[in-house]
Amino acid sequence: MTGLQPADNAADNPAYSALEARFRRLYALREAAAVLHWDMSAMMPTGGAEARTEQLAALDVTCHEILADQAMAGMFAEAEDESGRLDPWRAANLREMRREWLHATALDASLVEALSRACKRCEFAWREARPANDFAAVLPSLKELLGLVRQAAEAKADALGLSPYDALLDEYEPGGRSERIDAVFAPLEGFLPNFLDAVLAKQADAGAPLVPQGPFPRETQEALGRRLMEIVGFDFASGRLDVSLHPFCGGVPDDVRITTRYDEADFITALMGVLHETGHALYERGLPADWRLQPVGNARGMGMHESQSLLVEMQTCRSREFIAFAAPLLREAFGGSGPAWETENLIRLYNKVEPGFIRVDADEVTYPAHVILRYRLEKAMIAGELSLEELPGAWNEGLHDLLGLTPPDDRLGCLQDIHWYDGAWGYFPTYTLGAMTAAQLFAAAKAALPEIPEAIAKGDFAPLMGWLKQNVHEQGSFLTTDELLTQATGKALDPAIFMAHLKARYLD
Repeated sequence: MTGLQPADNAADNPAYSALEARFRRLYALREAAAVLHWDMSAMMPTGGAEARTEQLAALDVTCHEILADQAMAGMFAEAEDESGRLDPWRAANLREMRREWLHATALDASLVEALSRACKRCEFAWREARPANDFAAVLPSLKELLGLVRQAAEAKADALGLSPYDALLDEYEPGGRSERIDAVFAPLEGFLPNFLDAVLAKQADAGAPLVPQGPFPRETQEALGRRLMEIVGFDFASGRLDVSLHPFCGGVPDDVRITTRYDEADFITALMGVLHETGHALYERGLPADWRLQPVGNARGMGMHESQSLLVEMQTCRSREFIAFAAPLLREAFGGSGPAWETENLIRLYNKVEPGFIRVDADEVTYPAHVILRYRLEKAMIAGELSLEELPGAWNEGLHDLLGLTPPDDRLGCLQDIHWYDGAWGYFPTYTLGAMTAAQLFAAAKAALPEIPEAIAKGDFAPLMGWLKQNVHEQGSFLTTDELLTQATGKALDPAIFMAHLKARYLD
């Protein structure tokens, strides 16, 4: 059990009980919107775009009206006056309710509706502009959207006493501040250039791994992905695997929707993408069932969410133990034989480091550079220091500075990610926060249960997932992010642990 259930109603605090009922209705509507978003990305015909925009805008405005109701201020005041009568989980829920309420009441309904419509219009424009390599086609929609995002950032900054960028960041990473991100990113920025050179030199001395030759039929890749998802712990009675332009995990905790994309010349990218999203899905499935439809039952921010996906994909499923276990399954699925399919070669192939243009395909050594670039750019755009017309050039220059590469076109540059085009500003740093957190959690899990690597080598994820469920998943948002990580690992976020992981995997 994760505390007293919401159904017990906290009779000594009727204002809190009323808030709980209101948030239950709010979250049910949000869950409906989440499934509509998944459908829009995975199933909806293009002709449904305008109708879906109207539906989601209506849901967004309705949710905002529930939160921004003037009666809420009095309800919070009464509930907080009697907060001493609440058990710890309800007290934490009240804290999280207030955080959401402050974010919502900073914006008026007209801005919420305008943002919702602009997000959908811009996302649909991006879906056409990206494959066409036509940044100019999406620029008008992106300008409109960024203008509204800036308005929202300013309004939230005033309400929360934060900078505009931190006000956006706080929505995705509760309590997250750019000053702290700069502090944990700085040692990583200093470490990566020389480390990358050393890794590339070592791999060059060893020679390139052999690449299994395709084609690898999509149906076979999907079947193998499903098999490995089940091995990791995914329950298809409570989720789906589909295809979309940009891989993601959506839906709701009891109905998790994963998407990926396939390339019949390369099975590794889709397979690792599926396992990455499975990590997200297992976190959602493991959240405290007693607190469904309440803020305290939510995942603890996107940094923690990314830690769960990267813990599965990078820490575990690219480990020597897992690849040795999976190698016979790969050979069986694709009929592979010969040196390219030998376990040692597959280990080298799965952990090959090579600077590239596409973030979602990047190895874990170069991936932080992609995030640092986007973090710098979005801060500059929110601050008005970088115009959208300058974005393609700034992107290309920044990637060259960080990885020595210049994208040949915008499809491989500033058009590649969906995030800015669907309104997610202040999101990107959570990816590398998640990578650091994943390394720290995995180290703590192995220290607590030394049998974890041996179990993974047998395809047994139960010890690892049991530890994560107890120490992360079932905690929901009961603790702050810092408290959760400190309770699970004994210390606050420490980038040295991530750097030690990289050294052990790529240089030792």
